[in-house]
Amino acid sequence: MTAIKNNEGGVFFVYGYGGTCKTYLWKTLSAAVRCNAQIVLNVASSGIVSLLLTGGRTAHSRFIIPMVLFEFSICSISPGSELPSLLRKTSSIIWDEAPMIHKNAFKALDRTLKDIFQCDNPRNSNLPFGGKVIVFGGDFRQILHVIPGGGRQDIIMDFAKWLLDIGEGKLGGFNDGKAIIDIPDDLLINDPNDHIGSLIEFVYPSILEGCNIPEYFQERAILAPKNEVVGKINDRLLEFFPGDEVEYLSSDKLCEYEFFHDQFDASLYSPDVLNGLKVLGLPNYKLVLKVEVPVMLLRNIDKKNGLWNGTRLQVISLAKRVIEAVIISESNIENRTFIPGMNLTPSEKKNLIQIPKKTISISCLFCNDN
Repeated sequence: MTAIKNNEGGVFFVYGYGGTCKTYLWKTLSAAVRCNAQIVLNVASSGIVSLLLTGGRTAHSRFIIPMVLFEFSICSISPGSELPSLLRKTSSIIWDEAPMIHKNAFKALDRTLKDIFQCDNPRNSNLPFGGKVIVFGGDFRQILHVIPGGGRQDIIMDFAKWLLDIGEGKLGGFNDGKAIIDIPDDLLINDPNDHIGSLIEFVYPSILEGCNIPEYFQERAILAPKNEVVGKINDRLLEFFPGDEVEYLSSDKLCEYEFFHDQFDASLYSPDVLNGLKVLGLPNYKLVLKVEVPVMLLRNIDKKNGLWNGTRLQVISLAKRVIEAVIISESNIENRTFIPGMNLTPSEKKNLIQIPKKTISISCLFCNDN
């Protein structure tokens, strides 16, 4: 707060494991800054976490950070847009769950802010993040090492080595967060025969009565570690809703420019093969919905009207090529909108083939992977 008051700039990191009230701290800091008629930007590394922050957005959405990041990437901020003016007026930035994003995202923001603020004062080009006060937060213990293309054994072995390095003092510092706790019985799943059903009953009690209340889905979501589990829970919950299911199928094809024409054999990649692929960053081939179910956007569509990655909506009607829904999160709650089909291409360059997909960029949001 002193750094903000004196306009000194500074970079801070608040480290705390789950349950230590980091979100409460962010809200308190935001209120303290805003009560002095100053601007604070709350961002997070994922859409779900950003919903917990006052006026929160994903860092990619707020700062227009590229989806594919390199060592010398910069944010795609247009000089003539409103964003540079907003950043100049901003007193501080709070970034929650910072360890969950690639380091090049921070480098891109640092490089961009230096470029913007050096016009005001050349000294800012030598200050971290252009002399802005920025507060990072998160818990490094929530991160399991991810090895692209690696199997379960590769990931576990890598994680085990990391734990040994910590235990031998090769990484990190003194751990003051070690504790033994008793988990209350009402937070445990005690039904060994139907653990998914028990979880659903706990998170979504009386779902048919509650689905007509806007706050019902705003306050609830199930997080799961794998998309496979997400699919099982969403399919189970979809059965609770009356009415007919509506299926939306994507149209998948290959980018022929990825191949030499004399080497390209389309018969090797039939539609059935392409439809069965689960590609990082793209929705699955088939999306099944009913009226009144909650959904979440997977892409930025219209940021000015609150339609960005992570926005939660509730379905109102299901047409052949468009979905009508009402926003149930962010600052545009109760606004109605239409979600059309759109062309998507995976941003992950490590995919062996590129698959442009004509699809609707939403996912069912009873359960979400995190």
